[in-house]
Amino acid sequence: MHLDLDAFFAAVEQRDKPSLRGKPVVVGGTGWRGVVATASYEARVFGVGSAMPTAMARRRAPNAAYLSGRFEAYRTASAQVMALVAELSPVVEPLSLDEAYVDLAAAPRMAGLTDGASPDAAVATVRALAGEFRDRVLQTTGLTVSVGLGTSKLVAKIASDLDKPDGLRVVAPGTEARLLAPMPVRKLPGVGPVTEERLVRHGYTTVGAVAAAELVEVVSLVGQAHGTSLHAHSRGLDPRAVVAHRESKSVSAEETFPVNLTDRSLLGAQVVRLARRVADRLQRDGVSGRTVTLKVRRHDFSILSRSSTTAHPVDDGATITAAAATLLSGVDVSDGIRLLGVGVSALSDFAQQDLLAALEQTEAEGHLVQGSAGGGQADDELEEVGAGASAPGAAGPTAGADASPAPYGPLPPRQAWRPGADVVHAELGPGWVQGSGAGWVTVRFEGPHTPVGPVRSFRVDDEALSPADPPAWTSTSTV
Repeated sequence: MHLDLDAFFAAVEQRDKPSLRGKPVVVGGTGWRGVVATASYEARVFGVGSAMPTAMARRRAPNAAYLSGRFEAYRTASAQVMALVAELSPVVEPLSLDEAYVDLAAAPRMAGLTDGASPDAAVATVRALAGEFRDRVLQTTGLTVSVGLGTSKLVAKIASDLDKPDGLRVVAPGTEARLLAPMPVRKLPGVGPVTEERLVRHGYTTVGAVAAAELVEVVSLVGQAHGTSLHAHSRGLDPRAVVAHRESKSVSAEETFPVNLTDRSLLGAQVVRLARRVADRLQRDGVSGRTVTLKVRRHDFSILSRSSTTAHPVDDGATITAAAATLLSGVDVSDGIRLLGVGVSALSDFAQQDLLAALEQTEAEGHLVQGSAGGGQADDELEEVGAGASAPGAAGPTAGADASPAPYGPLPPRQAWRPGADVVHAELGPGWVQGSGAGWVTVRFEGPHTPVGPVRSFRVDDEALSPADPPAWTSTSTV
Protein backbone atom coordinates (compact mmCIF):
# COMPACT_ATOMS: atom_id res chain seq x y z
CA MET A 1 0.00 0.00 0.00
CA HIS A 2 1.11 3.56 -0.74
CA LEU A 3 -0.55 6.33 1.26
CA ASP A 4 -0.40 10.04 0.54
CA LEU A 5 -2.13 12.65 2.71
CA ASP A 6 -3.93 15.08 0.41
CA ALA A 7 -2.29 18.54 0.11
CA PHE A 8 -1.01 17.86 3.61
CA PHE A 9 0.31 21.20 4.90
CA ALA A 10 -2.50 23.19 3.29
CA ALA A 11 -5.07 20.68 4.55
CA VAL A 12 -3.84 21.10 8.14
CA GLU A 13 -4.17 24.88 7.75
CA GLN A 14 -7.71 24.58 6.40
CA ARG A 15 -8.65 22.15 9.16
CA ASP A 16 -7.44 24.54 11.88
CA LYS A 17 -8.67 27.77 10.22
CA PRO A 18 -12.41 27.64 9.35
CA SER A 19 -12.23 30.83 7.27
CA LEU A 20 -9.85 29.10 4.82
CA ARG A 21 -11.89 25.97 4.16
CA GLY A 22 -12.79 25.67 0.51
CA LYS A 23 -10.47 28.56 -0.41
CA PRO A 24 -7.04 28.60 -2.10
CA VAL A 25 -4.23 28.21 0.45
CA VAL A 26 -0.49 28.23 -0.23
CA VAL A 27 2.02 27.15 2.42
CA GLY A 28 5.72 27.97 2.18
CA GLY A 29 8.07 30.91 2.18
CA THR A 30 5.96 34.05 2.09
CA GLY A 31 8.75 36.47 1.15
CA TRP A 32 9.57 37.44 -2.42
CA ARG A 33 12.33 34.81 -2.52
CA GLY A 34 10.14 32.13 -0.94
CA VAL A 35 9.22 28.71 -2.33
CA VAL A 36 5.85 26.95 -2.22
CA ALA A 37 5.85 23.82 -0.06
CA THR A 38 2.21 22.81 -0.64
CA ALA A 39 -0.83 24.30 -2.35
CA SER A 40 -4.42 23.35 -1.60
CA TYR A 41 -6.48 21.87 -4.41
CA GLU A 42 -8.34 25.16 -4.69
CA ALA A 43 -4.98 26.88 -5.36
CA ARG A 44 -3.85 24.21 -7.81
CA VAL A 45 -6.72 25.20 -10.08
CA PHE A 46 -4.75 28.39 -10.75
CA GLY A 47 -1.58 26.47 -11.61
CA VAL A 48 0.14 26.81 -8.23
CA GLY A 49 2.31 23.85 -7.25
CA SER A 50 5.00 22.77 -4.80
CA ALA A 51 8.59 24.00 -5.33
CA MET A 52 7.24 26.95 -7.36
CA PRO A 53 8.66 30.39 -6.46
CA THR A 54 6.19 32.22 -4.25
CA ALA A 55 6.43 35.28 -6.48
CA MET A 56 5.11 33.22 -9.41
CA ALA A 57 2.39 31.70 -7.24
CA ARG A 58 1.23 35.17 -6.18
CA ARG A 59 0.90 36.19 -9.81
CA ARG A 60 -1.19 33.14 -10.60
CA ALA A 61 -3.35 33.20 -7.47
CA PRO A 62 -3.18 36.72 -6.02
CA ASN A 63 -6.20 36.18 -3.75
CA ALA A 64 -4.96 32.96 -2.13
CA ALA A 65 -3.96 32.83 1.53
CA TYR A 66 -0.15 32.69 1.77
CA LEU A 67 0.99 31.14 5.04
CA SER A 68 4.38 30.28 6.48
CA GLY A 69 4.73 26.74 7.78
CA ARG A 70 3.53 25.65 11.23
CA PHE A 71 6.02 22.82 11.56
CA GLU A 72 4.88 21.53 14.94
CA ALA A 73 1.29 21.18 13.72
CA TYR A 74 2.40 19.15 10.69
CA ARG A 75 4.68 16.91 12.72
CA THR A 76 1.92 16.22 15.23
CA ALA A 77 -0.58 15.27 12.51
CA SER A 78 2.02 13.13 10.75
CA ALA A 79 2.86 11.28 13.97
CA GLN A 80 -0.83 10.50 14.48
CA VAL A 81 -1.15 9.06 10.98
CA MET A 82 2.07 7.06 11.20
CA ALA A 83 0.89 5.57 14.50
CA LEU A 84 -2.21 4.31 12.70
CA VAL A 85 -0.01 2.95 9.91
CA ALA A 86 2.11 1.06 12.46
CA GLU A 87 -1.05 -0.61 13.77
CA LEU A 88 -1.82 -1.72 10.23
CA SER A 89 1.50 -3.47 9.58
CA PRO A 90 4.89 -3.75 11.32
CA VAL A 91 6.72 -3.08 8.03
CA VAL A 92 6.39 0.60 7.08
CA GLU A 93 8.70 2.70 4.92
CA PRO A 94 8.08 6.42 5.50
CA LEU A 95 8.90 8.65 2.55
CA SER A 96 7.98 12.00 4.07
CA LEU A 97 5.73 13.49 6.73
CA ASP A 98 2.69 12.69 4.59
CA GLU A 99 3.67 9.66 2.55
CA ALA A 100 4.67 6.04 3.18
CA TYR A 101 4.76 2.51 1.80
CA VAL A 102 3.21 -0.30 3.82
CA ASP A 103 3.90 -4.02 3.36
CA LEU A 104 0.44 -5.48 3.74
CA ALA A 105 1.76 -9.03 3.41
CA ALA A 106 3.01 -8.52 6.99
CA ALA A 107 -0.35 -7.22 8.24
CA PRO A 108 -2.07 -9.49 10.76
CA ARG A 109 -5.34 -9.20 8.81
CA MET A 110 -3.61 -10.69 5.76
CA ALA A 111 -2.57 -13.91 7.52
CA GLY A 112 -3.57 -16.87 5.38
CA LEU A 113 -4.24 -14.74 2.31
CA THR A 114 -0.67 -14.25 1.08
CA ASP A 115 -0.22 -17.84 -0.10
CA GLY A 116 -2.75 -19.92 -1.95
CA ALA A 117 -5.71 -17.61 -1.55
CA SER A 118 -7.68 -16.46 -4.56
CA PRO A 119 -6.79 -13.01 -5.95
CA ASP A 120 -10.40 -11.90 -5.45
CA ALA A 121 -10.26 -12.72 -1.74
CA ALA A 122 -6.97 -10.85 -1.33
CA VAL A 123 -8.29 -7.81 -3.22
CA ALA A 124 -11.48 -7.72 -1.12
CA THR A 125 -9.47 -7.95 2.10
CA VAL A 126 -6.99 -5.20 1.26
CA ARG A 127 -9.76 -2.95 -0.01
CA ALA A 128 -11.65 -3.29 3.28
CA LEU A 129 -8.46 -2.86 5.29
CA ALA A 130 -7.49 0.30 3.39
CA GLY A 131 -11.00 1.71 3.66
CA GLU A 132 -11.00 1.25 7.42
CA PHE A 133 -7.58 2.88 7.63
CA ARG A 134 -8.76 5.93 5.69
CA ASP A 135 -11.78 6.26 7.97
CA ARG A 136 -9.54 6.15 11.04
CA VAL A 137 -7.22 8.81 9.62
CA LEU A 138 -10.16 11.13 9.02
CA GLN A 139 -11.60 10.50 12.47
CA THR A 140 -8.27 10.90 14.28
CA THR A 141 -6.80 13.86 12.38
CA GLY A 142 -9.59 15.46 10.35
CA LEU A 143 -7.50 14.89 7.21
CA THR A 144 -8.12 12.84 4.07
CA VAL A 145 -5.62 10.38 2.67
CA SER A 146 -5.39 8.82 -0.79
CA VAL A 147 -4.38 5.17 -0.91
CA GLY A 148 -3.13 2.93 -3.69
CA LEU A 149 -2.74 -0.84 -3.44
CA GLY A 150 -0.91 -3.14 -5.79
CA THR A 151 1.60 -5.93 -6.16
CA SER A 152 4.61 -3.55 -6.12
CA LYS A 153 5.74 -0.16 -4.89
CA LEU A 154 5.55 1.23 -8.42
CA VAL A 155 1.95 0.21 -8.98
CA ALA A 156 0.80 1.24 -5.50
CA LYS A 157 2.30 4.71 -5.82
CA ILE A 158 0.79 5.32 -9.26
CA ALA A 159 -2.58 3.99 -8.04
CA SER A 160 -2.68 6.36 -5.05
CA ASP A 161 -2.51 9.31 -7.42
CA LEU A 162 -5.34 8.21 -9.70
CA ASP A 163 -8.35 9.22 -7.60
CA LYS A 164 -6.95 12.10 -5.51
CA PRO A 165 -8.07 13.66 -3.31
CA ASP A 166 -9.56 11.22 -0.81
CA GLY A 167 -9.12 8.30 -3.18
CA LEU A 168 -8.81 4.55 -2.92
CA ARG A 169 -7.62 2.44 -5.86
CA VAL A 170 -6.79 -1.26 -5.80
CA VAL A 171 -4.90 -2.70 -8.79
CA ALA A 172 -5.66 -6.41 -8.89
CA PRO A 173 -2.84 -8.84 -9.68
CA GLY A 174 -2.48 -9.36 -13.41
CA THR A 175 -4.02 -6.01 -14.37
CA GLU A 176 -0.92 -3.85 -13.88
CA ALA A 177 0.18 -3.63 -17.51
CA ARG A 178 -3.34 -2.83 -18.70
CA LEU A 179 -3.61 0.03 -16.19
CA LEU A 180 -0.22 1.50 -17.10
CA ALA A 181 -0.38 1.11 -20.87
CA PRO A 182 -2.29 4.33 -21.82
CA MET A 183 -0.38 6.54 -19.37
CA PRO A 184 2.22 9.01 -20.66
CA VAL A 185 5.75 7.70 -20.35
CA ARG A 186 6.56 10.50 -17.87
CA LYS A 187 4.50 8.62 -15.28
CA LEU A 188 7.28 6.08 -14.85
CA PRO A 189 9.88 6.76 -12.13
CA GLY A 190 13.21 7.95 -13.48
CA VAL A 191 11.69 9.52 -16.60
CA GLY A 192 12.57 13.20 -16.37
CA PRO A 193 12.39 15.80 -19.13
CA VAL A 194 15.56 14.60 -20.91
CA THR A 195 14.61 10.92 -20.90
CA GLU A 196 11.04 11.74 -21.86
CA GLU A 197 12.17 13.82 -24.83
CA ARG A 198 14.45 11.03 -26.02
CA LEU A 199 11.76 8.35 -25.73
CA VAL A 200 9.05 10.48 -27.36
CA ARG A 201 11.37 11.39 -30.21
CA HIS A 202 11.65 7.68 -30.99
CA GLY A 203 7.91 7.07 -30.78
CA TYR A 204 7.60 5.88 -27.18
CA THR A 205 4.91 8.27 -25.97
CA THR A 206 3.04 5.90 -23.65
CA VAL A 207 4.02 3.33 -21.04
CA GLY A 208 2.43 0.67 -23.21
CA ALA A 209 4.71 1.58 -26.11
CA VAL A 210 7.76 1.05 -23.91
CA ALA A 211 6.35 -2.26 -22.66
CA ALA A 212 5.81 -3.45 -26.24
CA ALA A 213 9.36 -2.59 -27.28
CA GLU A 214 12.25 -5.01 -27.17
CA LEU A 215 14.50 -4.55 -24.15
CA VAL A 216 17.50 -3.93 -26.38
CA GLU A 217 15.72 -0.99 -28.01
CA VAL A 218 15.03 0.73 -24.69
CA VAL A 219 18.56 0.06 -23.46
CA SER A 220 20.01 1.58 -26.61
CA LEU A 221 18.15 4.82 -25.87
CA VAL A 222 18.72 5.32 -22.14
CA GLY A 223 21.50 2.95 -21.13
CA GLN A 224 21.77 -0.53 -19.67
CA ALA A 225 20.75 0.03 -16.03
CA HIS A 226 18.12 2.69 -16.66
CA GLY A 227 16.72 0.92 -19.70
CA THR A 228 16.38 -2.41 -17.92
CA SER A 229 14.47 -0.93 -14.98
CA LEU A 230 12.37 1.27 -17.27
CA HIS A 231 11.33 -1.70 -19.38
CA ALA A 232 10.37 -3.69 -16.29
CA HIS A 233 8.45 -0.76 -14.79
CA SER A 234 6.48 -0.31 -17.99
CA ARG A 235 5.04 -3.79 -17.44
CA GLY A 236 4.29 -3.13 -13.78
CA LEU A 237 7.26 -5.10 -12.47
CA ASP A 238 9.14 -3.67 -9.50
CA PRO A 239 11.19 -5.98 -7.22
CA ARG A 240 11.89 -3.34 -4.54
CA ALA A 241 10.85 -4.42 -1.07
CA VAL A 242 9.32 -2.17 1.56
CA VAL A 243 12.26 -1.25 3.78
CA ALA A 244 11.52 0.00 7.27
CA HIS A 245 14.92 1.68 7.70
CA ARG A 246 16.96 3.37 4.99
CA GLU A 247 20.57 4.44 4.99
CA SER A 248 21.48 7.83 3.66
CA LYS A 249 23.86 7.66 0.73
CA SER A 250 25.27 9.68 -2.12
CA VAL A 251 24.95 9.42 -5.87
CA SER A 252 27.81 10.45 -8.12
CA ALA A 253 29.25 10.07 -11.59
CA GLU A 254 32.77 10.78 -12.78
CA GLU A 255 34.84 10.62 -15.94
CA THR A 256 38.58 10.20 -16.49
CA PHE A 257 39.73 11.93 -19.67
CA PRO A 258 42.21 10.39 -22.15
CA VAL A 259 44.06 13.72 -22.17
CA ASN A 260 44.16 16.54 -19.64
CA LEU A 261 41.51 19.16 -20.37
CA THR A 262 42.01 22.90 -20.00
CA ASP A 263 39.15 24.14 -22.17
CA ARG A 264 36.37 25.38 -19.90
CA SER A 265 33.72 24.87 -22.56
CA LEU A 266 34.64 21.18 -22.82
CA LEU A 267 34.71 20.82 -19.05
CA GLY A 268 31.35 22.57 -18.86
CA ALA A 269 29.88 20.09 -21.33
CA GLN A 270 31.19 17.24 -19.16
CA VAL A 271 29.52 18.77 -16.11
CA VAL A 272 26.19 18.80 -17.96
CA ARG A 273 26.57 15.15 -18.96
CA LEU A 274 27.62 14.01 -15.48
CA ALA A 275 24.83 15.98 -13.81
CA ARG A 276 22.26 14.33 -16.06
CA ARG A 277 23.57 10.89 -15.14
CA VAL A 278 23.32 11.73 -11.44
CA ALA A 279 19.80 13.15 -11.90
CA ASP A 280 18.66 10.02 -13.73
CA ARG A 281 19.84 7.82 -10.84
CA LEU A 282 18.27 10.07 -8.22
CA GLN A 283 14.92 10.03 -9.99
CA ARG A 284 15.10 6.30 -10.60
CA ASP A 285 15.73 5.68 -6.87
CA GLY A 286 13.09 8.20 -5.82
CA VAL A 287 15.48 10.27 -3.68
CA SER A 288 16.84 13.81 -3.67
CA GLY A 289 19.69 15.62 -1.99
CA ARG A 290 20.79 19.07 -0.90
CA THR A 291 24.60 18.91 -1.25
CA VAL A 292 26.14 19.09 -4.74
CA THR A 293 29.82 18.17 -4.94
CA LEU A 294 32.38 18.70 -7.69
CA LYS A 295 35.42 16.41 -7.70
CA VAL A 296 38.51 17.37 -9.69
CA ARG A 297 41.73 15.39 -10.21
CA ARG A 298 44.49 17.67 -11.42
CA HIS A 299 47.34 16.98 -13.82
CA ASP A 300 49.57 16.02 -10.85
CA PHE A 301 46.96 13.54 -9.51
CA SER A 302 46.04 15.79 -6.58
CA ILE A 303 42.33 15.77 -5.82
CA LEU A 304 40.23 18.85 -5.20
CA SER A 305 36.67 18.70 -3.89
CA ARG A 306 34.20 21.56 -3.70
CA SER A 307 30.58 21.43 -2.53
CA SER A 308 27.56 23.66 -2.07
CA THR A 309 24.18 23.20 -0.40
CA THR A 310 20.97 24.03 -2.22
CA ALA A 311 17.96 25.68 -0.59
CA HIS A 312 15.87 22.52 -0.93
CA PRO A 313 16.38 18.90 -2.07
CA VAL A 314 17.03 18.52 -5.80
CA ASP A 315 16.96 15.66 -8.27
CA ASP A 316 16.89 17.44 -11.64
CA GLY A 317 19.80 17.80 -14.02
CA ALA A 318 19.41 21.54 -14.59
CA THR A 319 19.73 22.48 -10.92
CA ILE A 320 22.61 20.05 -10.32
CA THR A 321 24.37 21.36 -13.43
CA ALA A 322 24.00 24.96 -12.31
CA ALA A 323 25.45 24.22 -8.87
CA ALA A 324 28.35 22.15 -10.25
CA ALA A 325 29.13 24.73 -12.95
CA THR A 326 29.35 27.44 -10.29
CA LEU A 327 31.81 25.27 -8.34
CA LEU A 328 33.84 24.64 -11.49
CA SER A 329 34.12 28.37 -12.18
CA GLY A 330 36.17 28.71 -9.00
CA VAL A 331 38.69 26.03 -9.97
CA ASP A 332 41.96 26.79 -11.78
CA VAL A 333 42.04 24.50 -14.83
CA SER A 334 45.04 26.02 -16.61
CA ASP A 335 47.38 23.08 -15.82
CA GLY A 336 44.88 20.48 -16.99
CA ILE A 337 42.17 18.30 -15.46
CA ARG A 338 42.46 14.50 -15.57
CA LEU A 339 39.15 13.60 -13.94
CA LEU A 340 35.87 15.34 -13.26
CA GLY A 341 33.08 14.12 -11.01
CA VAL A 342 29.66 15.40 -9.94
CA GLY A 343 27.78 14.07 -6.95
CA VAL A 344 24.74 14.73 -4.78
CA SER A 345 24.69 13.77 -1.10
CA ALA A 346 22.68 14.43 2.05
CA LEU A 347 20.09 12.23 0.37
CA SER A 348 16.69 11.52 1.80
CA ASP A 349 13.27 10.32 0.79
CA PHE A 350 12.01 13.00 3.17
CA ALA A 351 12.19 15.67 0.49
CA GLN A 352 9.15 17.55 1.73
CA GLN A 353 10.42 17.59 5.29
CA ASP A 354 13.80 18.86 4.07
CA LEU A 355 12.03 21.58 2.11
CA LEU A 356 10.15 22.61 5.23
CA ALA A 357 13.41 22.78 7.17
CA ALA A 358 14.87 25.05 4.50
CA LEU A 359 11.77 27.24 4.57
CA GLU A 360 11.91 27.38 8.36
CA GLN A 361 15.53 28.53 8.25
CA THR A 362 14.76 31.10 5.53
CA GLU A 363 11.83 32.50 7.49
CA ALA A 364 13.86 32.66 10.71
CA GLU A 365 16.75 34.47 9.03
CA GLY A 366 14.87 36.71 6.64
CA HIS A 367 11.36 37.46 7.86
CA LEU A 368 10.86 40.60 9.93
CA VAL A 369 7.59 42.41 10.29
CA GLN A 370 9.20 45.51 8.83
CA GLY A 371 10.72 44.95 5.41
CA SER A 372 14.01 43.10 5.79
CA ALA A 373 16.23 41.93 2.96
CA GLY A 374 14.80 38.82 1.38
CA GLY A 375 11.98 38.60 3.91
CA GLY A 376 8.99 40.76 4.76
CA GLN A 377 7.11 43.62 3.20
CA ALA A 378 7.97 47.30 2.98
CA ASP A 379 7.51 49.39 6.14
CA ASP A 380 4.39 51.12 4.82
CA GLU A 381 2.71 47.96 3.55
CA LEU A 382 0.48 45.61 5.50
CA GLU A 383 1.15 42.04 4.48
CA GLU A 384 -2.24 40.43 4.11
CA VAL A 385 -2.71 36.68 3.96
CA GLY A 386 -5.70 36.60 1.64
CA ALA A 387 -8.85 38.26 0.49
CA GLY A 388 -10.49 37.68 3.87
CA ALA A 389 -7.89 39.70 5.77
CA SER A 390 -9.84 42.93 5.39
CA ALA A 391 -13.21 41.50 6.30
CA PRO A 392 -15.98 43.99 7.00
CA GLY A 393 -16.05 44.97 10.63
CA ALA A 394 -12.37 44.22 11.17
CA ALA A 395 -11.01 46.47 13.88
CA GLY A 396 -7.77 48.07 12.70
CA PRO A 397 -6.10 51.46 13.05
CA THR A 398 -8.85 54.04 13.51
CA ALA A 399 -9.15 57.24 11.55
CA GLY A 400 -7.73 59.13 14.48
CA ALA A 401 -4.75 56.84 14.92
CA ASP A 402 -1.28 58.07 14.16
CA ALA A 403 -0.72 57.15 10.52
CA SER A 404 3.04 57.31 10.99
CA PRO A 405 3.93 55.55 14.22
CA ALA A 406 7.39 55.96 15.68
CA PRO A 407 9.90 53.79 13.82
CA TYR A 408 10.45 50.34 15.28
CA GLY A 409 13.88 48.78 15.56
CA PRO A 410 14.54 45.06 15.10
CA LEU A 411 11.65 43.26 16.75
CA PRO A 412 12.11 40.50 19.33
CA PRO A 413 11.24 36.97 18.09
CA ARG A 414 7.79 36.99 19.77
CA GLN A 415 6.83 39.98 17.64
CA ALA A 416 8.08 38.70 14.28
CA TRP A 417 4.53 37.63 13.45
CA ARG A 418 4.45 35.20 10.55
CA PRO A 419 1.32 34.71 8.41
CA GLY A 420 -0.54 31.66 9.72
CA ALA A 421 1.20 31.55 13.11
CA ASP A 422 -0.83 30.60 16.16
CA VAL A 423 -1.34 33.34 18.76
CA VAL A 424 -3.43 33.99 21.84
CA HIS A 425 -4.88 37.25 23.17
CA ALA A 426 -5.39 37.76 26.88
CA GLU A 427 -9.05 38.74 26.37
CA LEU A 428 -10.05 37.47 22.92
CA GLY A 429 -8.45 34.03 23.19
CA PRO A 430 -6.69 31.94 20.49
CA GLY A 431 -6.36 32.93 16.85
CA TRP A 432 -3.88 33.12 13.99
CA VAL A 433 -1.92 35.83 12.23
CA GLN A 434 -3.40 36.99 8.94
CA GLY A 435 -0.68 39.51 8.20
CA SER A 436 1.67 42.09 9.66
CA GLY A 437 3.54 45.22 8.69
CA ALA A 438 4.03 48.88 9.47
CA GLY A 439 4.02 48.13 13.19
CA TRP A 440 0.66 46.32 13.17
CA VAL A 441 -0.39 42.66 13.29
CA THR A 442 -3.79 41.43 12.08
CA VAL A 443 -5.30 38.40 13.80
CA ARG A 444 -8.36 36.27 13.05
CA PHE A 445 -9.80 34.71 16.20
CA GLU A 446 -10.97 31.21 15.35
CA GLY A 447 -9.88 27.60 15.66
CA PRO A 448 -10.72 24.10 14.49
CA HIS A 449 -13.70 23.91 16.88
CA THR A 450 -15.22 27.33 16.07
CA PRO A 451 -17.18 29.04 13.30
CA VAL A 452 -15.40 31.59 11.11
CA GLY A 453 -14.05 34.18 13.54
CA PRO A 454 -13.67 37.96 13.66
CA VAL A 455 -10.57 39.91 12.65
CA ARG A 456 -8.77 42.44 14.83
CA SER A 457 -5.55 44.43 14.46
CA PHE A 458 -3.04 45.27 17.18
CA ARG A 459 0.24 47.09 17.54
CA VAL A 460 3.08 44.60 17.36
CA ASP A 461 4.19 45.48 20.88
CA ASP A 462 0.77 44.83 22.42
CA GLU A 463 1.53 42.86 25.57
CA ALA A 464 -1.88 41.18 25.49
CA LEU A 465 -0.91 39.25 22.33
CA SER A 466 1.57 36.38 22.42
CA PRO A 467 2.57 33.32 20.35
CA ALA A 468 0.75 30.05 21.07
CA ASP A 469 1.03 26.34 20.43
CA PRO A 470 -1.01 24.84 17.57
CA PRO A 471 -4.62 24.13 18.55
CA ALA A 472 -5.58 20.58 19.36
CA TRP A 473 -7.92 18.79 16.97
CA THR A 474 -10.23 16.04 18.16
CA SER A 475 -12.72 13.79 16.40
CA THR A 476 -15.55 15.82 17.91
CA SER A 477 -14.56 18.82 15.79
CA THR A 478 -16.68 19.78 12.81
CA VAL A 479 -14.60 19.99 9.63
